[in-house]
Amino acid sequence: MTLDCPVPNHEDEVVLLGHGAGGRLTAELLDRVVLPALDAGDGPLEDAALLPGRPDLVMSTDSFVVSPLFFPGGDIGSLAVHGTVNDLAMRGAWPLALSVSLIVEEGLPLAELRSVMESLGKTAQEAGVPVVTGDTKVVGRGAADRLFVNTTGVGRRHPLLRPSAALARPGDAVLLSGPIGLHGTTVLSTREGLGFESDIASDSRPLHRLVDALAPLGGAVHVLRDPTRGGLAAALNEIARDSSVAVEIDEAAVPVPEAVASACDLLGLDPLVVANEGCLVAFVAAHAADDALAALRSRPEGREAVRLGEVLPDGPRGRVTLRTLVGARRIVDMPLGEQLPRIC
Repeated sequence: MTLDCPVPNHEDEVVLLGHGAGGRLTAELLDRVVLPALDAGDGPLEDAALLPGRPDLVMSTDSFVVSPLFFPGGDIGSLAVHGTVNDLAMRGAWPLALSVSLIVEEGLPLAELRSVMESLGKTAQEAGVPVVTGDTKVVGRGAADRLFVNTTGVGRRHPLLRPSAALARPGDAVLLSGPIGLHGTTVLSTREGLGFESDIASDSRPLHRLVDALAPLGGAVHVLRDPTRGGLAAALNEIARDSSVAVEIDEAAVPVPEAVASACDLLGLDPLVVANEGCLVAFVAAHAADDALAALRSRPEGREAVRLGEVLPDGPRGRVTLRTLVGARRIVDMPLGEQLPRIC
């Protein structure tokens, strides 16, 4: 008797919540379904894209489905502005204009919508970027979860900055502009009523002025990335993969607030995979590391910047390792799916 293993039927597969997590499932969805249909070609998937024929201009779009709509340190409106401004900044661009599109579920109190829009408008003004166009759609009850927001941004690249996820080089210093895990644990705690939100708040904030502080270093700034979905672990793995380098960071140098550490211990989460909305990772040439760290610390949003580690001169390409507190080393894997859904 012979046993035949059935061939998987991919037509029976469905989209999972983890496909939107920014980890391996997201990469699989993009590689198998989205990118082939768009004939997008090869190359790193950046936070923002250069406009064809206009390498001085970049564009980024993002959709925000965070639940709940309001949380300590922000709301879906301010988060939408910060997220798109930051994606532009990670390509060395200053934001020029935003569009805003709303998908509103029937039954959402107008007072809540008004609060979100007032927050969004105020945040855009504070970031110095005008909202120039938009769209509003309303869907029936149960067809969406209260409110989804899409923002698209256009920015102009600083003439001295050309960062890319594919430009990390052996010897580069790995810098982090501030503590990790605040956004994800705040949103989760607020959603589930865990109580941690009384001690922490989201780090949601714009980072374009922080990037501007790095501009005098020019070509020494090789990579910029904001570790949002999938956290620091996903960001470092993407850079290591796209640059084909080995990255090592020091656990003792990773700034994890005490409240975040407590929440992660309780929930069985790794702070390295928890989403952030107000810090960036920079890979800079070793000779410019001290100047880059000083530049980051010169801005309020980067005053807690630290040096995390370095790009190794050799080692398995595409791998991220962590030097632990006891002196051992462990591999930092790309997250598979979503530990914390609906965070942004």
